[in-house]
Amino acid sequence: MVDVAEATRTPRYDEFSSYVAERGPALLRMARSLTSSHADAEDLLQAALVKTFLAWGRISNPKARDGYVRRAMVNTQISEWRRTRLDVYPTDEIPEQRVDDPTWRSDLADVVGRSIERLPDRQRTTVVLRYYEDLTENQIAARMGVTLGTVKSTLSRAVEKLRRDADLIIERTTS
Repeated sequence: MVDVAEATRTPRYDEFSSYVAERGPALLRMARSLTSSHADAEDLLQAALVKTFLAWGRISNPKARDGYVRRAMVNTQISEWRRTRLDVYPTDEIPEQRVDDPTWRSDLADVVGRSIERLPDRQRTTVVLRYYEDLTENQIAARMGVTLGTVKSTLSRAVEKLRRDADLIIERTTS
């Protein structure tokens, strides 16, 4: 009789498990940006990871793995939106926006994205690697070919610029 736990311990399984352990937090943040709750984000990521595991042998380039998982999350979420779509009926009156309207998240993400795009190249790259790709400062320094001190000072200046960004200040006061 074959032990199920032993049968699943293949090099492919071990490689996939290592990938999920390393990239899980960053992928969960991506899933969170597509959903309305943390629980839904976890479910979305789980569904995308199942699809990714089934195709793991076909993903020959390790650098393409994040893109594959992200695409699986987007496709899965779009399917979910289509399944739960409500009929929209046009009216002459614009309804009042409720305080708990979930669209503020996407509006805020757009404002933050535009603010990051206005940063100088090195600062923008450092912010994206640190806060979107979830790399450590040491990993950023190695990837960019600069010293750890340069990464720290660049991040500090970038965050300070974002704190002073007029669009973000307006967004913080209106939210």
